[in-house]
Amino acid sequence: MSQSAVPGRDTVYVWFGRTAGDRPEAARRLLRHAGGVLLGRVEAEIRVGRDAAGRPFVRAGDAADLPVSVSHAGDAVVVAARRAGPVGIDVETRRELPAVTLARRWYAPEEAAWLADRPAERRAEAFLLLWTAKEAVGKALGRGLRDGGLGRLMPRPDGPGGLLRPVPGPGGLRVGYPRLTGDAAGDRVAAPAPTGGPTPFDAAAGPGGPVPFDAVAGPGGLVLAVAVGGPVDGVEIVTD
Repeated sequence: MSQSAVPGRDTVYVWFGRTAGDRPEAARRLLRHAGGVLLGRVEAEIRVGRDAAGRPFVRAGDAADLPVSVSHAGDAVVVAARRAGPVGIDVETRRELPAVTLARRWYAPEEAAWLADRPAERRAEAFLLLWTAKEAVGKALGRGLRDGGLGRLMPRPDGPGGLLRPVPGPGGLRVGYPRLTGDAAGDRVAAPAPTGGPTPFDAAAGPGGPVPFDAVAGPGGLVLAVAVGGPVDGVEIVTD
């Protein structure tokens, strides 16, 4: 991504980085970079930290805090930011797990049934896609998985619609599963929300059509979900 955001567009920017050591410091570095780009300040003026509830903040001077979200998985660190409105992000390492058993314990019955109908080799991935969506939505709401967050219904990863799709229930939230490509996570991807826009688009999620289930998570590597409050003009993912 260029070092300045596109004026007049409410785009969710996702910075992806890797670290061999201090994940919190890697996250702070990405947060400062996000603040510099979206607040139009030099990074030395950007303050990052966590509030009393543990949520990350990015601020500069008297300006309002920049909405941000952070997640880690293994050596991967991701930061999501936008100029206005809630945002949440979650990333998980793809791995084998007892997906059906866990879904029946924690997810809504219809989600557990959908997952059980997936091919056996896809169930762990399906479980993690729903999990990251629930985590991202919880972060956008500001309460994580508390108050029944694991039972909150999510749009199915193989369902119709654009990249960011409405979360069932009140609140006006949307969630989607941007594809991570390239080196385990990260060639640049620009993907428009259902409202459209002129940004380029990865073939993993064509606007207005079904998202192929085997395309929403790249081979191996990571699974990612992004949640927003209200419509946005696009999602742009960039490696650090």
